[in-house]
Amino acid sequence: MKDVARNKKAYYDYNIEETYEAGIALLGTEVKSLREGKANLKEAYVLVRDGEAVLLNCHISPYSHGSTHSELEPTRTRKLLLHKKEIERIGSKAALKGYTLLPLKIYFKGSRAKVLVGLGKGKRFFEKRDTIKEREARVEIQRALKDRNQ
Repeated sequence: MKDVARNKKAYYDYNIEETYEAGIALLGTEVKSLREGKANLKEAYVLVRDGEAVLLNCHISPYSHGSTHSELEPTRTRKLLLHKKEIERIGSKAALKGYTLLPLKIYFKGSRAKVLVGLGKGKRFFEKRDTIKEREARVEIQRALKDRNQ
């Protein structure tokens, strides 16, 4: 599995409770652009509407060697491919207050492009501060162990 794009900010801003693997409906030039690693998930999110899961604001740059005649919008709405029961389950959980569906990463599994979708609840400011403190403590411990072993 080759990661194309990661949404690191999602792990910082949200407590991710569940993850789902979804296929993504792309055009040929978009797949080629993904293989070059030209994707951005910073402002992207997932919505469930009309029984379909859609990925919004995911920026996939136009393919560099593609045709200039058919210019696609880089942030167009893309359909996510999930089973009907999964969509219903995700939609009902996301409808609860405070829950959001976020794309965590785009990767290739074999020749197919996949999106890891996370169901998360937004962190408050003090929770983010706690996350930073935990990370710094972990780094200090690793540094101390490394110094001790030398």
